[in-house]
Amino acid sequence: MGLLDSWLRGIVLLLWACEAVAAPAKRAPWKHLQTTQYGGVAFTLGKQTYLANIEHPKAILGGSHPTIGRQRSLLPMTVILAKDNVVTGEYLQGVIASYLEGDDVFSEDFLESMYIVDNSTSGNPTLDTSALAYLSSLAPKHLFLETRFVRCQTPSDIKVTYVSTPSSNLAAGPYVAWNSGDSVALSTVYRLYRDSHRNFLYGTYDSNDGQGTYNPVEIFQPRSWDPMIPVPSRIYSWGDSRPFAGYRVAIKDLFDMKGLVTSGGSQAWAEIVEIANETAPSIQRIADLGGVLVGKYKLAQFASGADPWDWQDEHYPFNPRGDGWLTCSASSSGGGCSVAAYDWLDFAIGSDTGSSMRRPAAVSGTYGNRPSQGMMTLERVMPLGAATDTAGVFSRNVHNWVHFAKNWYIPELCQNSSITGLSPLEAPDSYRFPKRILYLTDYLPLRNPAAEEVLQTFIRNMTAIFGMTVENFNLTAVVGNTTDEIPKYDALNNATGVLDTMTQWEAVGKPLTTTWSERYEGRFPPIDPARRLQWDNYSEAFFTDELYDQSLAVKRAAVDWFETEILYSTPESCSESIMLWDIGTGGLPSYREESLNNNPGKAAFLAVTPPTAGINGASLCPIYGCVDMTIPIGQVPYMSNVTFVEEMVPVTVSVIAKRGCDFMLWNMWEKLADEGVLKTIKTGRAAF
Repeated sequence: MGLLDSWLRGIVLLLWACEAVAAPAKRAPWKHLQTTQYGGVAFTLGKQTYLANIEHPKAILGGSHPTIGRQRSLLPMTVILAKDNVVTGEYLQGVIASYLEGDDVFSEDFLESMYIVDNSTSGNPTLDTSALAYLSSLAPKHLFLETRFVRCQTPSDIKVTYVSTPSSNLAAGPYVAWNSGDSVALSTVYRLYRDSHRNFLYGTYDSNDGQGTYNPVEIFQPRSWDPMIPVPSRIYSWGDSRPFAGYRVAIKDLFDMKGLVTSGGSQAWAEIVEIANETAPSIQRIADLGGVLVGKYKLAQFASGADPWDWQDEHYPFNPRGDGWLTCSASSSGGGCSVAAYDWLDFAIGSDTGSSMRRPAAVSGTYGNRPSQGMMTLERVMPLGAATDTAGVFSRNVHNWVHFAKNWYIPELCQNSSITGLSPLEAPDSYRFPKRILYLTDYLPLRNPAAEEVLQTFIRNMTAIFGMTVENFNLTAVVGNTTDEIPKYDALNNATGVLDTMTQWEAVGKPLTTTWSERYEGRFPPIDPARRLQWDNYSEAFFTDELYDQSLAVKRAAVDWFETEILYSTPESCSESIMLWDIGTGGLPSYREESLNNNPGKAAFLAVTPPTAGINGASLCPIYGCVDMTIPIGQVPYMSNVTFVEEMVPVTVSVIAKRGCDFMLWNMWEKLADEGVLKTIKTGRAAF
C-alpha cells in the first residue's frame, strides 16, 4: 500500500471515528421486578420485560475482575464472537446490526457492557483503531476481552478487563452479568412475552442444571391476567448446526417435562400426581435437536372433545382469527391457536386421538397433522386411547413443517405393534405420488359456496401439478356394501370407544377417583363434565381385558381391509389415491359462545356428522390407522355476530393417505409451496 493510500485510509477512519463518537448512546437502566422461587430474576429493560436464569448461570468468567455492581445486581451484556484476527469497527457494527435485525430479544440496552470472545483460528487477535472508536461511541460501562487479545490503549471512559475463556461453550447474544462471589457470572436472558390470547397454562425454560430439568415461570401480567412466556435470544442458536436449533416450541400438557407437573388440564389430577422425573422421549427428541420448550399450553381436560362452554377448570383459550371470538376446537386447542397468534412461537406439539390436532388446525388456519398410527412413541404421555393416540405438530410454514417432521419422526421412536395392534409401521420418505384424488361426497362439498370455490381451485392446482385425476367417492356407501366379515361403522365406533375408555380409566380415571375418595371422605373429584358420568358409572365387570382384545382385533380387521381395497400402495405410488374431506366447519364461523352458533347457514357447530355420512369423518383415521393432515388453503369473509363487521375465517382441507405415507404427503406440500399454491400463514385476525 502506498503512502497516499495509507494517508487517505487514515483520514477516512478518523472521520468515521469522529462521527461515531459524536453521539454517545443513552441506554435504559434495568429495573428489578421479582425473584422467582426457581432462582430467576424478572426485570425490565426499556419497554421490554426479561427473565434471567441466575440460579444456574451459563458461564463463569475466569481471571481477576472488578466489581460490576452490587451483589446480585444485574448488568446487561452483549457477547460478540470475533472471527478474524483483526477486529474492526465495521465488523462490530455489522454484528450488532445483525443482532438488531435478526432477533426479538436483543436491544441496544444490552450494550451496557460487552464481552468480545476470540473465535479466530490464529489466536492473539487485536482491536484496530476503528474498533476502539466504535466502542467509544457505544460507551459500554465494562468491556471484557479474552486474555488472548493483544493489549491496546482503550478509551479512558471504558473499564477493560481481560478474562480467560469460560469452561462452557458460550454462544453470542444478550446476557446479564453479575457478581458471584469473586467471579463474574453470565446468565441466559429470556424475553417475557404476554400470552394475550391466554393459550398457555404457564411458560417454561431449561433450568441449565445439567440434569435436563425445566422450570415453570410463575409470572403473570396482573392487569390482563396473561401468563408471561419466556423465549431465549435466537442469536444463541446461530452457530448451532442441530436441525431444530433455536426453534421455539409449545408443548401440550399431556407430555411429561422433567421438573414439571403434567396436569392433563385438571387441577385435581395436578394435586395428586408427582412432578415428572423424566421428559417424554418424543419431547426429549426435540430438545436434543436444539429445540427450545417455551411453555405448556391449555387443552381440553384429559384430552376430551369438550366444547368451549363445557370447560370448567381452565379458562378456554382465545382464537386470534376473525373477530377473536371463534372456537379453538378441543384437546390441543391452545396449540393451534397459539401458533396462529404469535410470531415469536414456531411450533406446537399436540396429540390426536379423535380429532385433536386436525380440528384445532382447521379453525386456526394452521398446518397440522394426525400421523399414521404408531408413528411416534407416546411413552410418558397421558393417554386417551393407547391404540388410537398419536402425536402431531402445528406450524405456519410448509417448509419448516416438513423439516421438523422429517427430523422428529424417526423409526427409533415408532410405537411397538403390541400397543397399536397393527403391523409394524414402515414410513418411507417417498416421492411416489398418488394418481387419484377421491373427493368424498359423503362429507363434501363445503357448506359455504365461497369456501367450496377455494377448495375447487386448490384441487385444480393439485391435479395440474401432479397429473392426478379426481373421482367422486362415497366411502359410507362402500363400507356399507362390503361383505359381513368386514367391520361396519357401528362396530368400529364401539371398538374405538372401548379402546379409549379402558385405556384412560386405567391410567387416569381409576387412580384419580380412588385417591381423591381416600383423601376427601369418599368424594368424587371435581372434574369437567366430559369424563364425570363416564368415570362415575365405569364398570370393570363390563370393560374386561377380553373385550379390549376383541376391540383391537376389530380395528385390525378394518385396517387390513382398508389398506387392501381403499388406500393401497402400488409400485408407482406410496398411496395410490388420497381422500379429500372437511374436518372444519365448511367455511363458516364457529364460535366459542354456544348461542352464537344457532344460526344455520351463517355459523356452524363443530364435530357435526353430515346426514350423508355414516360416521364422523374425524373417526376415519383413528379407525383405519391412516395419516390425515389439515391444510389451510384460503379464507372467506363472514359477518361477525360479535364485532358486527365483516371478518375473515380460514378455509382448510383435510387430506387422508394410506398408513405410512406421511412423508409422501409432506413432499407433496413442499412441491405445492414451491409452486406458490400453499402459502406461509400469517398470525392475527387473517391467515392470509
